[in-house]
Parts: sequence; C-alpha cells; structure tokens
Amino acid sequence: MAVLRAVLFDLDGVLTPTAEVHMRAWEQLFGPWSLEHGVAPYTHADYFAHIDGRPRYDGVAAFLASRGVELPWGTPVDAPGEGTVCALGNRKDEIVGHMFLEEGIEPYPGSVRFLDAVTAAGAGVAVVSSSRNTPTVLAAAGLAERFAVVVDGNVAAREHLHGKPAPDTYARAAELLGVDVAEAVVVEDAVSGVAAGRAGGFGLVVGVDRGVGAQVLREHGADIVVDDLGELDAGVLTVAGEGART
Repeated sequence: MAVLRAVLFDLDGVLTPTAEVHMRAWEQLFGPWSLEHGVAPYTHADYFAHIDGRPRYDGVAAFLASRGVELPWGTPVDAPGEGTVCALGNRKDEIVGHMFLEEGIEPYPGSVRFLDAVTAAGAGVAVVSSSRNTPTVLAAAGLAERFAVVVDGNVAAREHLHGKPAPDTYARAAELLGVDVAEAVVVEDAVSGVAAGRAGGFGLVVGVDRGVGAQVLREHGADIVVDDLGELDAGVLTVAGEGART
C-alpha cells in the first residue's frame, strides 16, 4: 500500500464554481467576435475543446487556430482589445473580473468537506491553477488561508513553467510541499489538467466531472472520476500502488 502525502487542487471547477463564470466570460468575448469576423459561431463545446484548463493566452490561440485565424501574440501588457492574442486574453480577464465583483464566489460545499478531511488526515494541500485571478478568487471564497502553497498563472510566468497539459505547475507545487510527485494526488475537472497529472507520474489523478464527461476524463488520465468531491474522504490518500491506475 502507498500513502499519499499531498493533495493538489485545481481551482476553477474543483474548489469553486468559477469555471461557469469563466465559461460565460469566454462566451461574451468570442460570441460577438465570431459574428464580427464571419467564422463559425463560438459554442459551449469550444470551451471544453480549446480553452478549459489552459493558460488564458494559450486558450485564445487554440480557439483562433480552430477557426483558421492567426494573430500576433503580443505582450501581457497589451490593452484589452482584439489586435493580438494577449489583447484578446486581457479583454476576457477584464470581463471575468467584473463578473467576480458583481456576483461574488462561494466554494463547492463538497469540495470544502473533502479539503477538511484530507487536511485533518495530515496531507499537505496546494492550489494549482492556470488563472492569474487565483489570489482574488481564493480570498473571495474564504479559502486563501487554507493554502500556503499556490502555483498559479502568475507563478508560472515568473518561474517560466509550462502550463497544463504539461505537468510542470503540479510538479512545482509538490516540490514546494516537500513531497515526490508519486506521493501526491492531482484533483482536476479539465482534460488538460488530468492529462498533466498522468504525464507527471502523480500517485493518483482524481477527475471531477463538471460537464466534460466522465469517460473523457478517464481517457485522458483520471484514475477516479466523481461528480462532486463530497463523494470522497481521506481514504483516497491510501492507494494500492500501481493498482490505482486501472
């Protein structure tokens, strides 16, 4: 038997229902953009296929590529607009920021129960998110003090870490917690995130199905798939070695 010593949580769609807010923000960005540029309309499926779990600018570039559109990358300081990949990404960030302020954020109750259970069992915990809004979201959800280790889009940029589906950000979180990747659980709702967990050789990859589909999450690397983290308890920290990957 192997005992897992850390749990690494994605944020949007895992700890907080902000994935739904992000989905609406992307729709506000690319819905009108698609009409104005005469390309196939942006749909709900585009979020899961091209954007979900990726760093923001990578999501913009992937969606544009799906429509045969190529823009200069630009720089992160580009003003929100449409002239570059970064400008579009910054416009999306502007939209979602207004939504957070207007609507507030509540964490998933089941996720909080699971967080309580694994921390009570002595596991280290971290948040690993592509979002640069992570500190704001954690504070708004009342979770900031629960996580001493946060590896988000800001950390990834500063430390030149590749974003999901590369495992780099999750590996960095494990390192900061002082555990080997084989001793850590990755908890993700995005295809790119579970793929990162599998690629990084983590001890267990838990998929949370918020709409992408349980089978899709399994195909990309999830060992366990649940609809809500409240279905799990600290028993997830004990796995039967290689038998976890079935």
